[in-house]
Amino acid sequence: MTPILSDVMAMKMTVETLLKMVSDQHIDIVVGIESRGFFFGPLLASRLNAGFVPVRKAGKLPSTTIAEAYDLEYGTDTLEIHADSIKKGSKVLVHDDVLATGGTAKAVCRLVERLGGEVVQCNFLIELDFLQGKEKLDGYQVKSALHY
Repeated sequence: MTPILSDVMAMKMTVETLLKMVSDQHIDIVVGIESRGFFFGPLLASRLNAGFVPVRKAGKLPSTTIAEAYDLEYGTDTLEIHADSIKKGSKVLVHDDVLATGGTAKAVCRLVERLGGEVVQCNFLIELDFLQGKEKLDGYQVKSALHY
C-alpha cells in the first residue's frame, strides 16, 4: 500500500480504478474499514460527492456507537460505528483495501443495515480469491480491482 501512496500517479490511477467500479450508482456515504480503508475511502467519498464514515475497532471512536462482533480465524473481534453516522435509506459504499475471508466486511455491512443504510456495493482494491471471502458477502455486490 505504501508504494501506491508515495507515488502520485499510482495513487491517482488507484482512485480512478476504484471509482470506475462504482460506475453510475448513487452513493450517499462511503464507509471505510479500519485502517487501510481510510486511505482511499475519503478520496472516493470526495469524488462521489458523498460523506465518509469510519468503522473502527472497539473503543476508538468518540461519541455514541453501535458494535458488531465477528469471527476471525483465531477468535473474535468487534467493530464500531457512530450511532448517528448513517441516515435511514442512505446508499452506502463499503470500502477496504483487501477482501480476505470476508468476516470484517460482513460485520460492517450488518452495522450499516442496523442503522438503516442500504449497502449498494462492497469495493476492494485486492481480493484474495483463494480465501473465498466473497461467499460470505453473498447478497451484496462485490467488486475488486485486483484478484490473487
